[in-house]
This record gives sequence, C-alpha cells and structure tokens, in this order.
Amino acid sequence: MTKLKIPHDAYVFVGDGHKALVLRNEGDEKFVNLKTEQVFVDQKNPSTHEQGSDRPGSSHSSVGPRRSSVSQTDWHDLEEHKFAHDVAATLEKIVRERKVRALIIVAPPRALADLRKSFHDDVKSKIVAEIDKDLTKHPVYDIEKHLCG
Repeated sequence: MTKLKIPHDAYVFVGDGHKALVLRNEGDEKFVNLKTEQVFVDQKNPSTHEQGSDRPGSSHSSVGPRRSSVSQTDWHDLEEHKFAHDVAATLEKIVRERKVRALIIVAPPRALADLRKSFHDDVKSKIVAEIDKDLTKHPVYDIEKHLCG
C-alpha cells in the first residue's frame, strides 16, 4: 500500500456495521496526529437469532402440491444497513458544520458499499481516499500506522 497523505484538519472516518470513529488530523501530512472527534456504537444490534423468534415459514405454490421455504429476515443485517445510513447522515452534518475540506473513509468492503449508497453529495465531494479495511477495533495510534505506513 502506498503511503497515504492526510492533510492538516482532514477528517478520517473509520467504521463498520457496528462502530464508527470520526478522527481529525491535528498534525500535518508528514507528522499525522489523529484525534478522536466522535464515536458511534450500535448497542441495539444483537445477532439475528437473538432478534427473531419465529422459524422461517413456508408457502404453497398456486400450481401443484409443491412447497417452498421463505427465508428468515436477517435483522442483524438490516440494523447494519440502518447504522450505516444513520452514521452517513451524521457525517453529512459534520462535513457541513465544520467545513471539512478533505475526508478519508476506512471501512470493510460491505460497510463501504452501504456508506457509498448513503452519503450525500456534499460528503462525496470531500472524499479524497477510500480504504477497504476494518480498523474499528484498533487504537488510534495503530490506525495512524496502517494509513501512513
């Protein structure tokens, strides 16, 4: 991976479907110093088997005696999509209120896809890099090392 240049006052969003960090570079491109601005944790998203109590149903075909099963709703997955949407809305507010000039997005591929769909054009126009990694469980100094080599 090439060394990422993070400008002074650039914002770095690190997230997945359950947790997100908004960091700001108080340093410069050469000496990055990320500071936590905001933390989001989805505490209301237990696994699907804890959320749904019914077994998947089945349906009858209108022609013939065939039956087919109906897949169970993945509540956990739906909550992850909702979390990405909520975080994207908050990030839009941050971008507008703090007049963010540069934004770096770091998320695993699936979360990155959800975020891309949810980002407002104002946010998209500030994104200077997207990195498909899950760094949410890492401390900030480790995130700096991963991003800046």
